Amino acid sequence: MGAVKVEGALDGGWGWMIVVASFMAQFLSFGSPQSVGVLYPEWLSAFQEGKGMTAWVGSMVSGVALITSPVCSACVDNFGARPVTVFSGVMVAGGLMLSAFAPSVSFLIFSYGIVVGIGCGLVYAATLTITCQYFDKRRGLALGIVTTGTSLGGFTYATLQNELIELFGLEGCLLIIGALALNLMACAGPMRPLNLPGYYLKQRAALQRTEEPEALYTKPTAIIIDSDLKTTPSSADNTTTIKLLILKEPTELQESEGERKGGILSGSIVAQAIKKRMRPYGRYLCETVELLQDRVFVAFCIAIFLFSLGAFPPVLFMEDVAQSEGLIDGIALIPLVSIVAMTTGIGKLVLGILADTQWVNSLYLYALTLTGTGVALLLIPVSKSYMGLQVLSAVVGFFSGNWSLTSYITTNIVGLERLSQAHGILMCFGGFGITLGPPVVGWFFDWTQSYDLAFYFSGTCVLVSGLFLFLATLPCWNRTSEEGNSPAKEDVNTSQQPTLDCDKVASVA
Repeated sequence: MGAVKVEGALDGGWGWMIVVASFMAQFLSFGSPQSVGVLYPEWLSAFQEGKGMTAWVGSMVSGVALITSPVCSACVDNFGARPVTVFSGVMVAGGLMLSAFAPSVSFLIFSYGIVVGIGCGLVYAATLTITCQYFDKRRGLALGIVTTGTSLGGFTYATLQNELIELFGLEGCLLIIGALALNLMACAGPMRPLNLPGYYLKQRAALQRTEEPEALYTKPTAIIIDSDLKTTPSSADNTTTIKLLILKEPTELQESEGERKGGILSGSIVAQAIKKRMRPYGRYLCETVELLQDRVFVAFCIAIFLFSLGAFPPVLFMEDVAQSEGLIDGIALIPLVSIVAMTTGIGKLVLGILADTQWVNSLYLYALTLTGTGVALLLIPVSKSYMGLQVLSAVVGFFSGNWSLTSYITTNIVGLERLSQAHGILMCFGGFGITLGPPVVGWFFDWTQSYDLAFYFSGTCVLVSGLFLFLATLPCWNRTSEEGNSPAKEDVNTSQQPTLDCDKVASVA
């Protein structure tokens, strides 16, 4: 695995090949999960389970992909984006093909929700990490293009899965989609790392140690022992000192030394080995605690959780809403899920370009998208026409394109060197929200036999997340914290590192 030199590799050149490969990887992996709303009515009729129970399948596949982000990010740091993407192709394809033979919803939760979800999480971490490594000034545009792959995949797969279900049935559809996912292995080819991952550095160091030539001959160690020997009675006064040379190999000396020290030495060696093995985990835990002490980062995590809790259920239930309200018979030629996916892709590109603009604060831009999504969700129960649902789906989809801003904002908050770890923590919060959202909405419907209360709940969560993020990152909190410092300490802080949080908020622009 060769590494690319950093000089001249940023913002162009091979970086655009990385963008194309990452775009296709997200297209192939997230196409079916993003259009799972098309499969949802088929599973309801096939297994005759409740809406809350069946909703776990769609929520798990996206939730697990985000919850496992810290583990997936650690895999990318240690092994690199290329091997992780190859392995993810096996996971996604295997999970989809296994779902074709699912005998129950519980089995689907495992095969489609967990197995495919872990594969999607590996792809997401690998593509975003390597894209951020190859781009600096155009990072927002590059991330917008890459993450558009999920939206275009959802738009394409929604129509494709409808046609495949008509031609080959639900089982044949999942088998064909799983076969297409095997092309993820080809997408891993162009993902050359800028620097060798940690695993390969350890392997190289171990190989260099083993290649060091050993001495052909080891000089034995001589031990001199003085002993007084009396030769004869007549010469009793005459003692002869005989120096005996005892030759011992170094291994024998080490063994005897180990025997003398006993179990104490062996116990200390085991303790040192365990401590050495646990040191990276302790360091990772300390760095995680440091990240969670950052007020801006914590506010961003909470906003992601509330947004995921409320904004994901419409993608899953939009088709069922139109059918249950009698607004359409069957499934339209262009489903609502496809409209959401198409406008999400447009939103990712537009928001990514705006994030690169100097006069736009990307953190406040993200808060604005949350507010707009919340208002649109609150209007869905009021709409009583299919055209109104189409318009609101387009609005929700466009503002949901803010996922392209998450890596950009995280990089500006914590820095590129801690992006992988911080992004994993952030996606973990989002994963819990996505996992809990659809089942809660499904249970609301099972309880009230209407989606109105469920969508009021979703819209309120998203609206609160936008207002909370905007208020939590206002510069006035920095002035309040500075007033508690002494003047002398304040002078020292301003001379060395002025207004850390203000710089962080201002730099996210």
